[in-house]
Amino acid sequence: MERQYSTHTVTAYQNDLNQFVDFLQDHFRKEPLRPDSVDTDLVRRFLRSLFDNGFSKKSIARKLSSVRSFYRFLLFRGLARENPAEVVVSPKLEKRLPVFLDERSMERMLDAPNRTDRDGIRDAAVLELLYSTGIRLGELIRLNLDDMDFANRTVKVLGKGKKHRLVPFGKKACDSVRAYLSRRREFLRPETPREDRQAVFLSARGLRIYAKAVHQIVKRYITQVSEVEKTSPHVIRHSFATHLLNRGADLRAVMELLGHESLSTTQLYTHVTVDRLKKVYRQAHPKA
Repeated sequence: MERQYSTHTVTAYQNDLNQFVDFLQDHFRKEPLRPDSVDTDLVRRFLRSLFDNGFSKKSIARKLSSVRSFYRFLLFRGLARENPAEVVVSPKLEKRLPVFLDERSMERMLDAPNRTDRDGIRDAAVLELLYSTGIRLGELIRLNLDDMDFANRTVKVLGKGKKHRLVPFGKKACDSVRAYLSRRREFLRPETPREDRQAVFLSARGLRIYAKAVHQIVKRYITQVSEVEKTSPHVIRHSFATHLLNRGADLRAVMELLGHESLSTTQLYTHVTVDRLKKVYRQAHPKA
């Protein structure tokens, strides 16, 4: 709560620590389990057990981070004398390039919804706003009507760490969202809760749209235009960032639009643009 982590993050860290405690209880069967009973070698053995059980390097790295943070908390509270996880080296993660749609595929996807019926108009608005702003799935779901500023074409987004940021959106997204809002009342039900009545996007049952529903919407239209393996809303976010950088956008500006805390996170997308430049170079340069 103090760090303003999301419920999803708290649950993930809680599961990590429960798993660590289960490992320790299995190890200290005949001894009382105390924080200072754990040494660096035991933390390494915990990581090895995770590896042997088929966990990915990314999952193992996060579980190590959870243990490390937990011991920092214990040190702060005077419940431990040292942090056995502090010097343990985290697994080296593979660099995965983000999956994205090319500009032509994105245009075809945005043109795919049937804009004559209620659901199609909503789907078009969801897709257009995701691509126009690059916002996360959770940020889209949390949008309320008073977050939309059509006069200035900006949307107020509640991002990670409960931090707000203003993100601009384009004319096509503006027109699509306005078209949806003109028929939004068709989604409302008498039993729609008061808090959901403020939501921008609603489900067929008249509730605030939920993650699975947005996943299904995005998957339906991505599969119509592309054969990419991933079909989540994050693919649209990746496409947003990649297309901006491909067209010369400033890296720091893209970082702010995405709501990233550090430039290194946004720099992941420069690998994509550099790869594109190398491809053009190999095709065009006589000495390539």
